[in-house]
Amino acid sequence: MSGQPNRIVIVGRDAALWLSATVLRRALAPAGISVVAIELPTDLGPASAYASLPPLEALHNKLGLEESALLRATGGSFSLGHNVVGLASGTRPFLLAHGSYGAPIDGGGFFPYWLKARRFGLEAAFEDFCLTAMAARQGRMLLPDEETQLFGRTDYGYHLPSLPYVATLKARAAKLGIAVHHSGTIDVERQNETGSISAIRLDDERRVEGDLFVDASGPEGILIGQMPGLGRDDWHSAFVTDRRLTARAARFASVPAYAEIRAGASGWTALHATQAATYISYAFASAEQDDESALAAAGTLAGLTLSDPVAASVEQGMRHQAWSANCVAIGSAACSFDPLFDVELHAIQLGIVHLLALFPAGATFTAERNEYNRITRSAFERVRDFQSAFYAANRFGPTGFWGAARGATTPATVGHKLAIFRARGDIAPMEDESFAPDLWQALFTGLGETPESWPPAIDRTAPERMKDDFRRILGFIKRKVLEQPTHDGYLANLGRSEAA
Repeated sequence: MSGQPNRIVIVGRDAALWLSATVLRRALAPAGISVVAIELPTDLGPASAYASLPPLEALHNKLGLEESALLRATGGSFSLGHNVVGLASGTRPFLLAHGSYGAPIDGGGFFPYWLKARRFGLEAAFEDFCLTAMAARQGRMLLPDEETQLFGRTDYGYHLPSLPYVATLKARAAKLGIAVHHSGTIDVERQNETGSISAIRLDDERRVEGDLFVDASGPEGILIGQMPGLGRDDWHSAFVTDRRLTARAARFASVPAYAEIRAGASGWTALHATQAATYISYAFASAEQDDESALAAAGTLAGLTLSDPVAASVEQGMRHQAWSANCVAIGSAACSFDPLFDVELHAIQLGIVHLLALFPAGATFTAERNEYNRITRSAFERVRDFQSAFYAANRFGPTGFWGAARGATTPATVGHKLAIFRARGDIAPMEDESFAPDLWQALFTGLGETPESWPPAIDRTAPERMKDDFRRILGFIKRKVLEQPTHDGYLANLGRSEAA
């Protein structure tokens, strides 16, 4: 290859394939760069659903995917966060919302003031000061306006049944003119002297050449796994989950505007409600449960009759390099996460966005490749840390799954964050974070962590000033939440707009 890569070949399946293909095609077509997609057999079934974090909305907008049409086509719904419910005695539900918590007081951050007030008898929980959390609790949407934007961050994600979502992305790829090949298996042709990939041979013996190859094949990493000298960092010592069961159930009569994580004795169940059905994900340890007992436990935790169950292994870890030679791994081909908090689509998006930002301008792209590997490693480790912190600080049970989770090998970065928080309520800043500091604070306080003190600078603020600001914030949140449409009503209007 001489000059900039002009032909990208993407090998993969499902959302990783079609998000990569459509985003790269839309962004790079003006530069004369072509995109070829090689579609492998799907890993999805009727019980598969994607849940997203807020950044996916912006990616959809760049692809020209109109939100109401997407939700009509998929039967999807909105999500304002994750409601965590511990079934053990003494645990209180808490909502990890896709929005900011509180507002500045006397020019300073909100959390230390709330922490101090709690010490002196304030009963309002941290989430009570989060507009997004309170809207979710009331079954309402949150439509931003000038007032809410001045108040703070208000975001949302989606719950999307996987098969229609992938079909929507694939239809978008067709409109963009992406060339598509289908193959049950592939063979990889590599240059012996450089290790670079020169072509992909399909199962009908057709040969597809390219300059840059993207592996979107999932955990097996069909392309990246064949690159020479690449190992993998195993994160399993930080997690106890090694098995996951997915299933579906009937839709709720009223669709919650959040995902719910229910902590049981031997694992946790996540419920993702959509207009079409309720999708269940149960995470557990195979040393404690077999698949049959896991299905029973998932049904009990969900309180629903489950259908179409599928169990699969879970392996947490990442490749030493997500970009090797001329092969870039995207999503779980680069890094496999714990099922907690629905980060699969987010990991795909992180890889695509960083690849676009560092797309080679010439034939030699060592600097771009090294920076991509540095920044994706950092970003993936920060996502891992948020998941690991949930397990490390849990109070959901003294033994079994939850006891083993607390005893797992906590990453040093998580231990540092916990230590700083326990000392004074601060969140140690780190590069490439996906989760805001106040969401970390919501996680730790929700799990029962109570800092020993707070930054002494806030003691100069008069108690009456604090009380007035607390009343002002709570009053604003109550007023704005009551102005919002219900989640059910908003989804129904999307359907009516199609009929109109």
